[in-house]
Amino acid sequence: MDKIERVNRPSREDAFHDKDNKITLPLAESLDANIKNINYLFKNCMDVVKREVDIGTLTPIRIYGVYIDGMVNRDIIENFFLSRIIDYKNLNEERIAVDKPKTKLIMDHFSATFDIKEVEKMDDMVNAVLSGDTAIFVDGESKGLIIATRGWPTRGVSAPETEAVVRGPRDGFVETIRFNTVLVRRRIRDTKLKVEMTTVGTRSRTDIAIMYMEDIVQESLVEEVRTRLKKYTIDGVFDSGYIEQLIEDSWKSPFPQTQATERPDKVASSLMEGKVAIVVDNSPFVIVVPTTLNSFYQASEDYYQRWQIMSFTRILRYIVSFLSFALPGVYLAILNFHPAMLPTSLAVSLAASRQGIALPSVLEIIIMETAFELLREAGIRLPGPVGHAIGVVGGIVIGQAAVDAKLISPMIVIIVAITAIATFAIPDYGLTAAYRLLRYIFIIICAMFGLYGFLIGLIWLLAHLSSLESFGTPFFAPYTAGDRNGYRDFRDTMIRFPIFLQNRRPRYAREHQKTRIRLSDSNSVTETPPGPDSAQTATDIKGEPKKGDE
Repeated sequence: MDKIERVNRPSREDAFHDKDNKITLPLAESLDANIKNINYLFKNCMDVVKREVDIGTLTPIRIYGVYIDGMVNRDIIENFFLSRIIDYKNLNEERIAVDKPKTKLIMDHFSATFDIKEVEKMDDMVNAVLSGDTAIFVDGESKGLIIATRGWPTRGVSAPETEAVVRGPRDGFVETIRFNTVLVRRRIRDTKLKVEMTTVGTRSRTDIAIMYMEDIVQESLVEEVRTRLKKYTIDGVFDSGYIEQLIEDSWKSPFPQTQATERPDKVASSLMEGKVAIVVDNSPFVIVVPTTLNSFYQASEDYYQRWQIMSFTRILRYIVSFLSFALPGVYLAILNFHPAMLPTSLAVSLAASRQGIALPSVLEIIIMETAFELLREAGIRLPGPVGHAIGVVGGIVIGQAAVDAKLISPMIVIIVAITAIATFAIPDYGLTAAYRLLRYIFIIICAMFGLYGFLIGLIWLLAHLSSLESFGTPFFAPYTAGDRNGYRDFRDTMIRFPIFLQNRRPRYAREHQKTRIRLSDSNSVTETPPGPDSAQTATDIKGEPKKGDE
């Protein structure tokens, strides 16, 4: 075998990579040595295109180009690089100064694209090729060139499937990280919006972008995000769900401590509040930290419609979220342990509906809940039209057949149906999944201890939620520690106050950047309703601005 130049041999098993799977080979000045190394690294990789080209005739420069077919934009390679080399056949000392490094000469005279850079490591060259760029090795130089030529197949921007709205933007994130950062930049045209790039995964080398507003976010939060992303060394990251599980505070809790969203407008508004967004390549879900329980009940549409309607909707969400995990357990507790709480007519009706039912009520609910979970999973896995038909028809047929066969009482079907509808009314899927698991816990303890068990479970749940944190922020905020921001965060909880009353950013933002809305002709943040009064200054309405409003 040809001699391969290598350094820092880490083990007998692999002479070219270290323990973190980084290539330890240096870039050699000899082009032949670099070609041998590339051929060895990309052995049996038939999709890798390699070509050697000579630039000029009098004083030729040998270069070697490498890229992966299907991952590059061939127009950039052919029209902005190769065509200029082929058209130029008279490179000599009179035309171009030869005392310049050859890589600089190529960048200055043979590249018609701005996005070209020098690198000094073989690992960077190979990683660029695997990412869709083109690597250029130059004879006589220990540096190489990387030309940005990424052009792999991508999915077009479409409406988010998990966070549909009646009123609001229809664009959603896709699997390409650069598209996703652009969708956020379209909404925040500010140089203080920062995008830091890093990679995670020793083999997948997944690109990750950390986005934040430099003057609004707490620096400690950004540093904590950087630290947690570097905490583990993992071989591959294929979705933002990997990152979400690696950086969360409590892995034992079923409740998500980060928020995943498909909506660029939601990420943009979160950044303006002082949060940090983590964009993961190959994933259409962006992670937002920190998050609170209250954030999962906020939908983008809440801020695009009138505050009275959306306040009513939010109250409804809180109610149905309680029903989604508590209703089956409460029904069992009352039916089996406390039937005296029911009105006589309702108790008689329930008793009549259960005549001839052989199964105990707790087993009825578990069977029906499990059947509904199976229908839900089948509806997700099957093609769209077929999945919807299975969900609707299957639920009706199975429910009616179970009632007719005297296996399930009609009231159980109603309870399970109401519980299922309640779960779909919660805006965030991660929170819905937690409530689905919690539902079975409450069914068991209520079947064993009645309403006393339900109260014990409820107290345990509240204590658990109160103990959770998300990047240093209490998960129950602003219901706990609400005084941290002068109780202003309560204006965007169960009741969504009008926009002009939400004039201060939440607790996440820096203190000197709390103001986010004020009168145009005043530095005061005095709350002034829109309409005719909006033309008045804060002094005209309430006198001199108070201390601390500036």
